[in-house]
Amino acid sequence: MINLPRINLTEDGRVNVTPYVLDVSPEMPLSVKRPAVLVLPGGGYNALSDREGEPIAMAFAAQGFHTFVLRYSVREYASFPNPLTDLMRCMKLIKENSEQWAVDPDAIAVCGFSAGGHLAASLGVYWNEPSILAQAGVTAEEAKPGALILCYPVITAGDNRESTTIQTAARGHENEPDILNVLSLEKHAGPHTPPAYLAHTFFDPVVPVENSLLFASALAEADVPFEIHVTQDGNHGLALGTHLTSFGTTLECSKFAAWVQNSGDWMRKLFSFVSSGDTPYPSALTRRRHG
Repeated sequence: MINLPRINLTEDGRVNVTPYVLDVSPEMPLSVKRPAVLVLPGGGYNALSDREGEPIAMAFAAQGFHTFVLRYSVREYASFPNPLTDLMRCMKLIKENSEQWAVDPDAIAVCGFSAGGHLAASLGVYWNEPSILAQAGVTAEEAKPGALILCYPVITAGDNRESTTIQTAARGHENEPDILNVLSLEKHAGPHTPPAYLAHTFFDPVVPVENSLLFASALAEADVPFEIHVTQDGNHGLALGTHLTSFGTTLECSKFAAWVQNSGDWMRKLFSFVSSGDTPYPSALTRRRHG
């Protein structure tokens, strides 16, 4: 792994990205240009969970992906779309350095947890929104994600919302009647949204499972491919779902933990990051059921 320093995206360093870039080796032909996973920890837009940062990056690095962890705007800085413009600038940074870091710029997945899932899904639906792009100072091609990985994501500002995340994102927009519609991401998914992998638990006590189901339904309506992994049991904030990211048994769930390997397998097929011996399904980046 190449030892790269944390990169500040704001002058005060409160927004920053930590790269975990793997070595290129002539013994591993697939290492010449790898897909990447950009990790967005959760925390209700009021904090950022360490459990959903570096441990997630290491788990994907072990599967052969370059990884990055973004610490985006929270608390008083988290009013929409500030965290999203942070994310867009981070995407631009990775793509600008894609040759140096051996990253495939068209194969960058954004992986978010809880509020980080709301942020990842926001990029998935708003990456081509001119007003937000102008605020971020990036182009649509620079901001565009290749895939979404959404773990117990906050999606809706409707009946099944997680109030803390939505209230923080809406701060400063109290007089804008459309803000809850803007923050209800299931209403803005469309054919432009990239393929997604979603993981949730039915008994999540904080973010109702309907959030993932609403987004999956919107993707299906738009004919955008996805996989969804819903286990019956498991608390909110499971992260890896193993002892490595647990405070105790309430944050361990072996069935949920399968999302890490399963999403990695899904990405390898999606981004054609496979050997000749793998099953040659066409990539879902171009394959659709209709038309």
